[in-house]
Amino acid sequence: MAGKSATGKNRRVTIRDVAALAGVSPSAVTIALHNRPGVSAATKERIIRAAQSLGWQPNLAAATLSGHKVHTVGLAIARPARLLSLEPFYMEFISGIESVLSQRSCSLLLRVAETEDEVNVHTQWWRGGRVNGSILVDLKIDDPRIPALAELGLPAVVVGHPSLAGPFTSMWTDDAAGMHEAVRYLAALGHRRIGRVSGPANLGHTAIRSAAFEQAIADTGAQGHTAVADFSANQGARACRSLLLAADRPTAIIFDNDIMAVAALGVADEFGMSVPRDLSILAWDDSQLCQLIRPALSAMNHDVFAFGVDVINALFDVMAGVERTSRSVQTPILVPRSSTAPPRS
Repeated sequence: MAGKSATGKNRRVTIRDVAALAGVSPSAVTIALHNRPGVSAATKERIIRAAQSLGWQPNLAAATLSGHKVHTVGLAIARPARLLSLEPFYMEFISGIESVLSQRSCSLLLRVAETEDEVNVHTQWWRGGRVNGSILVDLKIDDPRIPALAELGLPAVVVGHPSLAGPFTSMWTDDAAGMHEAVRYLAALGHRRIGRVSGPANLGHTAIRSAAFEQAIADTGAQGHTAVADFSANQGARACRSLLLAADRPTAIIFDNDIMAVAALGVADEFGMSVPRDLSILAWDDSQLCQLIRPALSAMNHDVFAFGVDVINALFDVMAGVERTSRSVQTPILVPRSSTAPPRS
């Protein structure tokens, strides 16, 4: 449980708070909570009850090294660990973060968590002083982390649109503009039936892309169909099959990440289809995977490494009390390659 400062803002519970509630000195609290001799069993029990009721945890981040406060940044990602290890986006994003942290002699505390555990993970980190701030990713519509962590007083930067971020500073890529460009490009090639394999529908950036896809389809006069997946190769392949089994199957499909787009190449082969002659494939989040596979995948490109750098620099400002304005960092840029072409007559 966070305490209240004189100004009413949330702050970490301290040993002094525990001492005041237990009616003892701060030194007695230190002795009891570190299980050292020097206080009676009854006093120790009273101190422990007070600490538990206040939600006190040891403040690890308050340790000093050579006279400097140690900074640790938290990042919890709600993805299966096996899938995360294959996700080029997060590998590049974390690399960008680490490039700044290493220069500042700081650390990243990374947790692969279940979605429902993310609030608890960040809460425990902050109350226990294990982090000085956090990066919040994969924001959902009406994400429960936003009100809970804002009430906690956690310094954080949201990777997502301001409409999802509540009071937090947010950094985002312009997914709507990128989706409009992708649909217009395929329509300009002559595709009139365009499919899309999306990520989970409850993710904020999926909703933004979905709205942009529908609008772009209407603007170009094409037909659009969306199948929902979870960013994995298996689910991406299943969603691709569902689109290709339709009577009015698409001649081009946009995938919400590179892994699902690569999996679609195998699905096209199952159907005896040639890419791009029979089916054009366009991936989101360009990566080496897109460039090395054959045919090389057309993709929506943005500098994910630089995005990680921008996000962590914004968080350092927030942790230092410097006001930061939420802003769009990049707009994805279309990189045409061998996987897209005009449809067969």
